[in-house]
Amino acid sequence: MTFKSKSTPIGRLRRAPENFVTQQFADEVYEHGLNETRRGFLRKSFVTALGATAAGSAIAADGDKAILEKQPWQTTLGQPVAARPYGMPSQWEAALQRRESPGLTRVSAASVAFAPLQGFFGIITPNGLHFERHHQGWYDIDPAQHRLMVNGMVKQQKVFTMDDLMRLPSVSRIHFIECGANTGLEWGNVAVPSVQYTHGMLSCCEFTGVPLSVLLDMCGADLKNGKYILAEGGDGSGMTRTIPMDAALKDVLVVWGMNGEMLRPENGYPLRLLVPGVQGVSSVKWLRRIEVGDMPYATKDEAVHYIDLMPSGLHRQYTTIQECKSVITTPSGGQQLLDKGFYNISGMAWSGRGKVKHVDVSVDGGNNWRRARLETPVLSKAVTRFNLDWVWDGSPGILMSRATDETGYVQPMIKQLREVRGTRSIYHNNAIQAWKLDTNGELSNVQVG
Repeated sequence: MTFKSKSTPIGRLRRAPENFVTQQFADEVYEHGLNETRRGFLRKSFVTALGATAAGSAIAADGDKAILEKQPWQTTLGQPVAARPYGMPSQWEAALQRRESPGLTRVSAASVAFAPLQGFFGIITPNGLHFERHHQGWYDIDPAQHRLMVNGMVKQQKVFTMDDLMRLPSVSRIHFIECGANTGLEWGNVAVPSVQYTHGMLSCCEFTGVPLSVLLDMCGADLKNGKYILAEGGDGSGMTRTIPMDAALKDVLVVWGMNGEMLRPENGYPLRLLVPGVQGVSSVKWLRRIEVGDMPYATKDEAVHYIDLMPSGLHRQYTTIQECKSVITTPSGGQQLLDKGFYNISGMAWSGRGKVKHVDVSVDGGNNWRRARLETPVLSKAVTRFNLDWVWDGSPGILMSRATDETGYVQPMIKQLREVRGTRSIYHNNAIQAWKLDTNGELSNVQVG
C-alpha cells in the first residue's frame, strides 16, 4: 500500500470525547464492575458526545469559506508577548488534560491522574500532562529548605543542599516512568473505554540531574558489602524503596530537571530519584535520603503494597522491571473512523530491559501481523513511537500491537500472562491491548485471548 496513490482517499478520524462519565458512575464501576447496564450507558454517552461534534464537519458545496475568505486573525493585531509570560496551550486544546481515575483510590490526597496518551505525538510527554501518582498528596517545597542526606554504609555521611547538587556535573537522558499498576484494571476484565485509562500511567521525558553513582563515590560508599540502597521521599506517606546497588551504579539519576525546566511540584520538585526501566514508585519523589545497606529493606510499600498475588498463594515481591509493552494510541477506544480510506495507525512501545527492537500490528485480532515503522530516536528504556499505513475498507476488525525488545522478549497476550500470573494480580500487566472496530467506525476496548 502506498500513501501517494490517488485512488486511496484519506479517511477522517473523530477524536475521543474527553469527559464521558460522572464520578458517581466511576464509583459504581469501581465497586460493582462494568455490567451490561453500565456498558450501555457508556455506549450511549459516547454516541451523544460524538453526535454533538459532528456538525460542521463537511465542506460546503460552493467552497470552504475558512480558506476562501480572510479571517479576523488575518486582519487584526495579535496578542503581545507580555500577555502570556509563561507559555500555555491553546484554548482549543483545553480538553486534553490529566484526569483522575474512576475510583482507583479511596483517599482524595492519594490520587492518580492519567496522561491523555491519545493526544500525544512523538515520545516526549509535556510537563503539564505527565501522569501523577501521589500517596499523600503533592507539595511545593522551598528548594532553599530542601536537603538530601546520604548515610549508611559510607565512609562519610553527607547532607547536600540543592545548590550543592546543582553545582555537580549533570547529565540529561530520556526515559519513561510507568506506574506498576498501569493497565491494572485489565487484570479484572474491566473494559475502561479509552487509552488514557488503560495505559495513562505512563510518561516519557528528558530528565536532568547528577548520576547517583557520583554521590555514592563522594561519600565513599562500601561497594563490596553494600548491596542495596534505600531511597526515602519527603512526603507524608514516608515513601521508601529498596534499589539494588548494581542498578544504582548503572543508570540511576538524582534529578531536578524535566524537559528543560525544573521539575513540577506534582512530579517531585525540587528533587526526585529516577530509576530507569522499573516501576515508577521506585523513582521516589521529594527525595530526602539515600541509605546504603547490605540487604533489602522490606519497607511497608514493599511488604504490603506493590506485590503480586500468584496462583500458588505466594506473593511475588520486588517485581520492579517494567516488561516490554506497547499500545495503539490512535485510532483507539472512544475514537471513531468517519469514513473509509487511508489512516495512520500510531502508538507507543517501551521496555524496561532496553531498546524496542520491533513492533508488529494486526487489524484482524492477531490472525495476520504487519511490521510497523519505528520512528527515531529509538532509545534504551524510553518510549518509541511506531506508525503503520493502513486503508480501512469498512470491515469490522480488532486493532492490536505487539512489541519485541532487544533481549528477544515478546509482549504476551492476556491469556498467556494469566497462565503464569493467575487472575489476582494488580501490577505489571504488559499484555497486548485490543481495540474493537465496528462497521460504523467506532472503537472500543475488548480483551482478546
